Amino acid sequence: MNIPDLIGWVYGTTVVVIGVLNLVLVHPVPGIAYLVVSLIYLPPTAAILKKKIGFAIPRILKIIVGILVIQFTLGVSDLGDMIDKAF
Repeated sequence: MNIPDLIGWVYGTTVVVIGVLNLVLVHPVPGIAYLVVSLIYLPPTAAILKKKIGFAIPRILKIIVGILVIQFTLGVSDLGDMIDKAF
């Protein structure tokens, strides 16, 4: 397993967890959105997407979306507020 795939698995799994937490604790709409976004990071779905549309999503776009997801989760989402109140 190469490093980009490992990073994809780790970050994709993190976004899946955020999505599930949003589904359970906040509201289904952001939870579903996070679950859909997580698909671009998981290597098997990225490979299927590449096969279907003919090209892979560029790494720089994945990095930008990843930063935005973390900023949104910790900054303006209700889940971020719940995390702040817990600590």
